[in-house]
Amino acid sequence: MIERSHLSILREIERNGSLTAAAESLHLTQSALTHAIKKLEQRSAVKLWNKEGRSIRLTQAGSYLLSVANRLLPQLEYADQVIERFARGEKGVIRIGMECHPCYQWLLKVVAPFIERYPEVDIDVKQQFQFGGMKALLNYDIDVLVTPDPIHQAGVTFKPVLDYEQVLVVSKQHILAKKTQVEPKDLLEEVLYSYPVDMERLDIYSQFLSPAHCRPKKHKSIEATDIMLQLVAAGRGVAALPHWLVNEYADKLAVQAVRLGRAGISKSIYLGLRDDDQGVDYIQAFIRQAELLE
Repeated sequence: MIERSHLSILREIERNGSLTAAAESLHLTQSALTHAIKKLEQRSAVKLWNKEGRSIRLTQAGSYLLSVANRLLPQLEYADQVIERFARGEKGVIRIGMECHPCYQWLLKVVAPFIERYPEVDIDVKQQFQFGGMKALLNYDIDVLVTPDPIHQAGVTFKPVLDYEQVLVVSKQHILAKKTQVEPKDLLEEVLYSYPVDMERLDIYSQFLSPAHCRPKKHKSIEATDIMLQLVAAGRGVAALPHWLVNEYADKLAVQAVRLGRAGISKSIYLGLRDDDQGVDYIQAFIRQAELLE
């Protein structure tokens, strides 16, 4: 019978690269670790790995069990955490994965009143899942995914919580600030700032520039919103950001929003959660709090 410990051993070998390091990570002796796998191999009549010097090479069967471990262990660990919270009398925790750079400012407005109303619920924001959130959600690494670009998949439901318009941000002294709308050709001689995201995921390319076969003179990636808008205000370039975010900086910086094309670019912030978490009361309360910001 395959036990959880067997899956843990295979995962730690993959993570650490050797039997010795895997054994240390699991607080086992190397002989105990090897013995556990040998017993499984004997019962299953199949070899799981081959030793090549100090290295371990998984067989086809071992690779299959590793893929099972990577799917199941995060779910089991999540279940352990939930049971522990119940045992401690805690209400719960919401682990939020962000797949949206500018959404942090919006999230703060949701979190502040939520934690005041639900002091027994912890909030954990995980940034490492940026632009890989669906896998994290399905693997139980996060509970809620914040994204402007939902990928609809069985077992996950997305709820739109904020509609907004993606706009071009320019300095108030910029010649484009006099326009009510800009066209793709207006950006041909501009420096375009964006977050460090693949070009195909940037709306200003996919929905505005690329269909018109236009490109800016230069494209630069900047991680921090504050720095990006400081550069825009100084006339160093332009950027495409949510209108609600530009409004928050309009009183502090000399920047102005201009519509992208005649129809503009309409977007929404979505919250994605697993279908089996639909009945979790505090997660639903978090979503209702997010909807109040519309």
